Amino acid sequence: MDQPPRISSSGGRVGVLLPGLGAVATTVVAGVEAVRRGLAQPFGSLTQMNTIRLGKRTEARAPLIKDLIDLAGLDQLVFGAWDPIPDDAYDSAVNAGVLDRTQHLDPIRDFLKSVKPMPAVFDTAYVKRLDGPNRKREGSRMELAEAVREDIRRFKSEHGCSRAVMIWCGSTEVFQRSGSAHATPEAFEQAMRDDDPAIAPSMIYAWAAIMEGVPYANGAPNLSADVPALEALAQDRGVPVAGKDFKTGQTLMKTILAPGLKARMLGVSGWFSTNILGNRDGEVLDDPESFKTKEESKLGVLEYILQPRMYPELYGRLYHKVRINYYPPRGDDKEGWDNLDIFGWLGYPMQIKVDFLCRDSILAAPIVLDLALFLDLAARSGMGGIQEWLSFYFKSPHTPEGLYPEHDLFIQHKKLKNTLRWLAGEDQITHLGREYYE
Repeated sequence: MDQPPRISSSGGRVGVLLPGLGAVATTVVAGVEAVRRGLAQPFGSLTQMNTIRLGKRTEARAPLIKDLIDLAGLDQLVFGAWDPIPDDAYDSAVNAGVLDRTQHLDPIRDFLKSVKPMPAVFDTAYVKRLDGPNRKREGSRMELAEAVREDIRRFKSEHGCSRAVMIWCGSTEVFQRSGSAHATPEAFEQAMRDDDPAIAPSMIYAWAAIMEGVPYANGAPNLSADVPALEALAQDRGVPVAGKDFKTGQTLMKTILAPGLKARMLGVSGWFSTNILGNRDGEVLDDPESFKTKEESKLGVLEYILQPRMYPELYGRLYHKVRINYYPPRGDDKEGWDNLDIFGWLGYPMQIKVDFLCRDSILAAPIVLDLALFLDLAARSGMGGIQEWLSFYFKSPHTPEGLYPEHDLFIQHKKLKNTLRWLAGEDQITHLGREYYE
């Protein structure tokens, strides 16, 4: 095992920059402030609440993650955002309807009113169901990217931030595959100068972040930093990148259930998934091109976990169907319904039905917080490029070309914690356990 890197101090203010100030972003911003004021608990956040076992079980060493490793504290975080809709964080949160206005928004109204979105890089060709006047008007994509870079520098200066991270909380862009414009940093930058439509808004943010030395994570399923040009740029400049698509709701359930079925060698002949949601994300995904992007992200999970080529008798004929239905009355309270047709000994059929009445933004908010703190840790540790150890938080984990992603939630969790142990100079936990019986 190679030696862990030296981690620079976590001191100083950290800018948390969020492209997209909708339901997810306002939920995390309001939630962090509520926790800072002692009004709420950070449930769902590993960085704030999870312990990590060190050494043998008999040693009874299990500190909180935040006590093991030098993470930035919540009081160090300063929030900034971009959005085509000019509403401040308070008005946006009220409109999103995720958090109770009386209990969680009004007590911190002064703070939320101070978080105002910067003019966004936004194009209705990529997100067809939304629009707003708070948009940058620069000419080419390169000029837009340079404007974002200037926003980053200005924000850090005005708020006294020593460093920053950026996490895409914007809507899902239309489906796109990597092409010649995304092949190399040089080709990518020329495409921006040429105002090539192959360069999507999220890619502009990703490029600007990397150029400014700001770690970047993509919380949506669209192509963003996961193109060769930006991967190479992030590696060359030592900037952490991670993605993509926050693991919430239905896919979280799949990555919990599927590993269990596979561990027991139970077969799966069909897995039907449908979603009902009515927030801004649901409206965007009502567009077929944006849904195509999400569908690709959601469908790949079972393929990688169940490995049908390795177990053709169990999973070779699996029929997997995913549907997303926009239903405005539901708001942010999404319903994810799954029907699993499984079989066991001698091929006898059984069924599992899951009805997850979840709140997408409530599940996503602690992910955003953890990613902000872990990406900052990665940057202070000199860990540039793809951060596969953060796969735990994503539906479509970002990996180098030719390396398949791990989707099993429990493998991802072990990988995350072993990375933290490595950074802290602690032994890895293998769970072999022979030492207790020798």
